[in-house]
Amino acid sequence: MKSYPLSIRPYGIRAVLVEWPNEVDEEILEDILQFYQYLKYHCLKKTGWEMIPAYNSLTLVQNNNLVDFKTFSTKLKKWYGEKSGTVPEQRYLWRLPVCYDLDFGIDLEDVSKKLRLSVPEIIEQHTAHVYRVYGIGFLPGFMYLGGLSESLEIPRKATPRLKVAKGAVGLAGKQTGIYPQESPGGWNIIGNCPVSIFNAKEEGPCLVSVGDQIQFYSISRAEYDLHKIEGEVGIYKVEKLEIDA
Repeated sequence: MKSYPLSIRPYGIRAVLVEWPNEVDEEILEDILQFYQYLKYHCLKKTGWEMIPAYNSLTLVQNNNLVDFKTFSTKLKKWYGEKSGTVPEQRYLWRLPVCYDLDFGIDLEDVSKKLRLSVPEIIEQHTAHVYRVYGIGFLPGFMYLGGLSESLEIPRKATPRLKVAKGAVGLAGKQTGIYPQESPGGWNIIGNCPVSIFNAKEEGPCLVSVGDQIQFYSISRAEYDLHKIEGEVGIYKVEKLEIDA
């Protein structure tokens, strides 16, 4: 794997922001995750550091002490040169059900008109692709998924909604994603996923990790209602497949 020119700068008095070239690129994401893994297991074990990988950056937050930026940035440059050969963590493909019923896909008809695609064509294309998790943020558990077909690219709504339902599946620009809880939002909503992907009560609250893959599959309203109940009582099992990192 090739190396990239890094920008390293302070991010307040307790954090450092490491940035790669400003591109949405799987090779850049893999390089970030490799460096994250090397730091996690070889350089910053049990030292109060929290690390957040996303798109073209890695944010390092020190929870216990102030950061001596000059010294630490020198170490980061050295460690980045040593990361090759790091064995990546296991990645997973998560298959998530989505109901595209118009009661849930409240923007489907509008999206259909703007993209000049029928509703069935939108559903077919949305479920045909495998998406990469490039970042988790905005809300706890909100996945930013790259890999959307160009034919489904659509701008965010001009006026965001004050309330978007938990589980809402949306489109915005070159991305798709799921709202893990009710919140304001400006994405175009095309369906709803009955599976909770974030649970604050769990030790690992987010079901997926940056670098994982997501594939959606279409379900009926009856299947949605069933899976919703199964999830609420804790018996629904998300389909998870191991993939090569």
